[in-house]
Amino acid sequence: MRLKDKVCLITGSGSGIGQSTALLFAREGALVIVNDLDEEKGRETVKQIAEDGGEAIFLKADVTSPEEVKAMVAQGIAKWGRIDVLFNNAGISGVGALHEVEPENWDKVMSINIKGVYLPSKYVLSHMMERKEGSIINMSSCIAEIGLARRASYAATKGAVLALTKSMQVDYAPYNIRVNALLPGTILTPFVENYLRTSYDDPEAAIASLKTRQLSGELGRPEDVAKAALFLASDESKFMMGSPLYIDGGVVFGKNA
Repeated sequence: MRLKDKVCLITGSGSGIGQSTALLFAREGALVIVNDLDEEKGRETVKQIAEDGGEAIFLKADVTSPEEVKAMVAQGIAKWGRIDVLFNNAGISGVGALHEVEPENWDKVMSINIKGVYLPSKYVLSHMMERKEGSIINMSSCIAEIGLARRASYAATKGAVLALTKSMQVDYAPYNIRVNALLPGTILTPFVENYLRTSYDDPEAAIASLKTRQLSGELGRPEDVAKAALFLASDESKFMMGSPLYIDGGVVFGKNA
C-alpha cells in the first residue's frame, strides 16, 4: 500500500497509460480522481477500480478549459479534502514535418499537451503550497531528447513539458512539492494500436520497425509507465526533484550495433 490514503488526480485516465496508472494507484491504496473527456471510458475506469476493491470518482473536464479544470479540482478537494498527487497525463500525438502541419493542428497539440499541464498544475498548486507537500508528475516523452522524423508539433510540446518541469521544481521546492517528468518510449496503448492500424498498409511491419528503435527489441506497455508513475507518486522517490525518468527500452542512451 505505497499510496495509502493519498488522493491522486490523473488526467486522461479513461484509457491507456492513464487507466493503467489509475488501477495501479488504487491497488496501492490511493483515492483516485479519474479525469477524461470521454465519460464512458472514465466511468469504466472507476468501475474497474471499484470491482478491484478500490475507491475512485470520475470528474469530466477539458484540460484546456480554465473553468472546467478549476471546477474539477474544487470538486476533488470537496470530496476528499486535498490532492496529494497530480499526474498530468492527458495528451495527444501530432504527426508531420513542420511544413506539413496546419496551424489549427499545431495549436491543438500545443493546447492539449502544454496548456493541459499548466492548468491542472495551476489550480492544484495553491492547495499543495498551503499544505506544504505534494507530488506532480508531468508526462513528457523520450522525444524531448532525440530527433524523430515527422513529429514536429509533438516533439515541441514534450520538450516544453520537460523544461517546464524543471522550472516548476525550482519554484515549488520551498513548499516541499516535488515535480518530476516521465519520458516514455513507444508504448503500445490502444491509441498507438489504432494509429498503426489506420495509418499503415501493414501494421505488423510498422510494429516490427518501431521495435528496432529500442534496445529491448520490444514496445513498452502501459503498465511499465504506470509503475514508474507509482514510484514518483510515492514517498520512495522523495529525493527526486525536477528529474526526467526514462521508460524507453533504451531509445535515448542506447544504439544497436
